[in-house]
Order: sequence, then structure tokens, then C-alpha cells
Amino acid sequence: MLDELLGRASLKDRIDELEDENERLRERYEAESERRSEAATARQEAEERSNRLEDRIAQLEGELERVNDEETGLAVCRRDQLRGTRLDAVLDRLQSFRTGPEGALTVSVGEGGLSDDVREDLANPLGDRAALVDDAAPCLCCVDDAGLVAVTLDPPVSPDTEATWADAFALEREWFLPTGQHALALVRTDLFALGIYDGDDRVDYRGFESDVKGGHSKGGFSQARFERIRDEQIDDHLERCREALADYERGGDRADVPLYLVGQRGVVDALVEESTLEPAATAAVDATGDPKPALADAARSFWTTELRVL
Repeated sequence: MLDELLGRASLKDRIDELEDENERLRERYEAESERRSEAATARQEAEERSNRLEDRIAQLEGELERVNDEETGLAVCRRDQLRGTRLDAVLDRLQSFRTGPEGALTVSVGEGGLSDDVREDLANPLGDRAALVDDAAPCLCCVDDAGLVAVTLDPPVSPDTEATWADAFALEREWFLPTGQHALALVRTDLFALGIYDGDDRVDYRGFESDVKGGHSKGGFSQARFERIRDEQIDDHLERCREALADYERGGDRADVPLYLVGQRGVVDALVEESTLEPAATAAVDATGDPKPALADAARSFWTTELRVL
């Protein structure tokens, strides 16, 4: 009675209504949060499954290659990853090899494998093993006419060398090893590092990281909004990378200083396509961590040559 006289009864009713509405909203929020969490978890599980499937595909492709080698009886005698002093020593041995006039073939083999003319030239020293050169392509092939030396090399800087028969293999040190002044830039979706080198020694450096969201939506973002924000952050990061490389090119006479651009393949390709950059070589490398150590890892990976003994 007193509550009605003082007008408190209606207020209490309104409070009860609001509390009921608040409870309904809380339940909706909790249900929506749970749905988003389940969606994020499902996407993460899908990506993990995709990664496992990619690993399995790579494993099966390797097994298929081994089966094909067993069926054909063709397999390389040895395969090595060479860098630094070990690579230098192997190059010394190849360059010291001497034969008669036009007894040593050096040829750059493109993605499509051996040309018909070169395949015919290799019929005598290699026979069916010429197919191993196709498997290694793109590569640099060195074979002598007696088949005593038969190797392919996958140098960091791919030369465009026509088939050359001479008394020695035509190899240039700068295809394989860091010589003279050069620049190497590492680009990821969230990182940039640029080193100026004199041979193996880094003499200058610039690097930075950008705030780019990770691979999953967090904090209640819708997936579309999350991906849009992430794409914008990556675009901003690549613009910073372009500006950093432009600053480098404006920093002095860079005409004779080769630039090597490495990192995530899609990022590297996008950076080259959307700028005036003309790198001497590009490569996909897996370099993680902070800019300086990542750049060091990228340089080691880039200046590595795969040797196949046929």
C-alpha cells in the first residue's frame, strides 16, 4: 500500500522487467560468444587439418618420386646442401677440372628441362641419366664428354647460360657466393630487414616489424571484418617496405649493386609487381624471429646451393 502511494510499485515492476531483459541479453551474448568461439576453433582445426594434409601430400609425393626412381632404376648418387667454405671448395674442384677442347659442357637448364639439342649432346656421357637433369631443373649442369664429372647445381643467382663446350666448366663465383657489395632484403607480412654486405660482412642494416593480426579472429571480430583489417595492415606494411627500399635506392649509386629479395613467396612477388624494383634474384626462404636474426637466417638460406651428383 505504501509502495503504491509513493509510486514505488511501478518502479519495482520496471526494475523486474529490466532485470528479465538484461538476463535475456546476457544469455544471447553468452550464446553468441560461444558460437564465435566454436567457429574460431573450427577454423583453427580446419587449418591444422589442411597443414597435416599438405605435409601428407608432400610425403606421398616424395614416396612417389622414390617409387619412380626404383621403377626406372634412376637416382642421383648424392645430394648435398652446400654453403660457405664447403661450397667454395667444391667450386674450386669443378673449376680446376680440365679436359680436351670442347670436352666440358656447362649449360643452364630452365623449368622445361633440357633442350633437344643438349639432350642429344648428353646421350653419350649420360644416356638415360639425362632424365635426372630434367628432375633437377631449373639448374646448372656440368658434364664432361667421358661422364667422369656429371653434376647439377642450383645456385642462388640463376645464370642464363647457353650450352658451352670448352676445356673447363664455365662457372662464375658470383652465381654461388656473396662477392663484392650487394644488398639482401627479407620481407614477410609482418617484418622487413635490409642488409648491405661487402662479401660475407654486413656493413649496414635497417629493419622493422609491423603490427599485423595473426591467423585467427579474436576478441569478437566477425571473420570478414578480421580478414579485412588484416589485409589492410599487410598493405600498410608492404607500403613501408616499398618506401624503405626506395630510400635505399636513393641513398647513393646503386646501379652496380645487386639487390636480392627473399622471404614469403607471395609477398616477394607482390612487392616486385607493385613497384619499380628489379632484383637480381628472388627466393622463398623460411626465416622466423626478430629482424636481425631472421635476416641472418635468410642470408644463409639464400646463399645455399644444392648439388646433385648424377
